[in-house]
Amino acid sequence: MLRLRGYLASLAERKRHKRAHFHISGISMKHSLRHGQLLSLLEREGTISIGDLADHFGVSQETVRRDVKLLAARGALVRMHGAVALPSVVGEAPFEKRMNRNRDAKEAIARLAASTIANGQSIMVDTGTTTSYLARALLEHRRLTVVTNSSDMARTLATVNGNKVYMAGGELRSDNGAAFGVSAIEFISRFRVDHAIISAGAIHADMGVMDYELEEAQFAGAVLRQGARRLVITDASKFEQKALVQVCPLAGIDELIVDRPPAEPLAEQLLAAEVTVRLAA
Repeated sequence: MLRLRGYLASLAERKRHKRAHFHISGISMKHSLRHGQLLSLLEREGTISIGDLADHFGVSQETVRRDVKLLAARGALVRMHGAVALPSVVGEAPFEKRMNRNRDAKEAIARLAASTIANGQSIMVDTGTTTSYLARALLEHRRLTVVTNSSDMARTLATVNGNKVYMAGGELRSDNGAAFGVSAIEFISRFRVDHAIISAGAIHADMGVMDYELEEAQFAGAVLRQGARRLVITDASKFEQKALVQVCPLAGIDELIVDRPPAEPLAEQLLAAEVTVRLAA
């Protein structure tokens, strides 16, 4: 009888161990699957906030932070303030790759921005992926006067519908085909336009509008000084990010067109700066 009891106890222990092992393996498999999906999502979208990842996977933000901690320890991703990205997209990726990032949002933003510009008006635009989509959204407009440093913007709008296009001179960058520097800023300073429109590398509650390179930030700031209306167009992935160089404080712009409303504290600071926020559908 004692020998039988010992056998049954041993059998029960093996069953408990098997169930525990299966449970642990199941958790591991779930983690592995979610980690792979998270990295694939970052490859498509670029920078993603912790909150958006939690919503996407239907888990808590704490669970996402544990996943991120593990992946960051392996060097698979990089943690930033409230967000994550692949190591290859920290800073700014090549222009064509950025064009495909958040494409639907950028196209919607560009359409809304274009709808606020009337035929015959003048615009000054810097280079950027969202402003490149704006150029395409303006193809049905007529008799525009366009001042830009972007060869993509100039090429898209110069030969259609009676438009006039003035392009700032200087050496064109191989990445985005845009001109920067003193000569470009001196050129655009001769114009006064109805709409001064820039994209942004980051929008921060304290630092305002930011960009990753000094020359790009300087040119964007110069554009804003030449417009009766000062407009920033950018997708919500740029919210509460920090780039290297400040373009201007939030009070230096009149309007912001985005795809999603900003959260606190950025929303509060935009309101205090009397910036009109428009949401693209």
